[in-house]
Amino acid sequence: MTDPALRRTPLYPAHVAAGARMVPFSGWDMPVQYTGIIEEHRAVRTRAGLFDVSHMGEFDIAGPGALPLIQGLVTNDLARVALNQAMYTPMCTPEGGIIDDLLVYRLGDDHVMLVVNAANTAADLAWIRDHAVGNVRVADRSDDIALLALQGPRAQEILQRLTPAPLGHIHYYWFRDEVPIAGRRALVSRTGYTGEDGFELYVDARDAVHLWDAILAEGRRDGVLPAGLGARDTLRLEAGLLLHGNDMDTTTTPLEVGLGWTVKWAKGEFVGAPVLRRQKSEGVTRRLVGFTLQDRAIARHGHPIREDGARIGRVTSGSYGPTVENSIGLGFVPLEYAEPGRRLEVEIRGRGVPAVVTKLPFYKRQAAGGA
Repeated sequence: MTDPALRRTPLYPAHVAAGARMVPFSGWDMPVQYTGIIEEHRAVRTRAGLFDVSHMGEFDIAGPGALPLIQGLVTNDLARVALNQAMYTPMCTPEGGIIDDLLVYRLGDDHVMLVVNAANTAADLAWIRDHAVGNVRVADRSDDIALLALQGPRAQEILQRLTPAPLGHIHYYWFRDEVPIAGRRALVSRTGYTGEDGFELYVDARDAVHLWDAILAEGRRDGVLPAGLGARDTLRLEAGLLLHGNDMDTTTTPLEVGLGWTVKWAKGEFVGAPVLRRQKSEGVTRRLVGFTLQDRAIARHGHPIREDGARIGRVTSGSYGPTVENSIGLGFVPLEYAEPGRRLEVEIRGRGVPAVVTKLPFYKRQAAGGA
């Protein structure tokens, strides 16, 4: 029975019609799978998969104060981002903890769009508005925009048949707005959360079902499948991509979770900078690492990580990786245990399962095409 308190994306009727199994996720009723997680995962790795990620939040920030506002809130350097380019960045507390990780799209000289995690939409919006001073407008567009992600090695080929726009000209982390797709308009971004080439399409919520159906119909001969949150999670885990709320939160810093590359020290002051500079100088005492289990057991969030019986850390994410054909996971351990090849144990149902610290990512695609 569906919880009436759960929100639904514009594509909810399409998911139900396709026989998707719906589950609660961050206050939304979302498809976890259609034909099966492993089948959908493999479709994305070898052909293409289409995801509904319309639960994500979108904020439109405009005015002369827009860029200074965001530049002061995030760790990465917006000044380096050109028009029609996107940027990945954490946004931190004054203590250096990660409020959220997000995408910033440079739409104009004084205009950006932020894309935030569904669970954090309300809190992020309040945080940004609390810091907005001067001539800047912060608008929540989350209900107006639907987000479709077409991911996989055949994504460009499929989408290209639906548009006259040359998609090969859109490089990794770049985008084009007002792209005609199957008779509608979309902001088309070469980004994703799967470790594969692909595109994310920001569209008018009223056009979501039309575009979803058009992409699936056009991609049928290529073997495209609708894919749910289950496959999205196994794909991102294999690719070593982090999930906010699991692998990072306000108690962890970018330096501890391997996102030091997103902290641009020379850009000037930003929220959390003094604490992060001190941590960089002193060094971190723990680190988020990948691990591979020497067993078919599955590690889950919160499972203890042990060495010689003593608890030294905890699992943040874990699953079976269909492409790497191993049980894999992420977790925090003290720095002295973080070297790849280090042998540890993960406690699963009271049993110590042997694990090996593994260099991230577990899976990396062979680069090709415009990405």
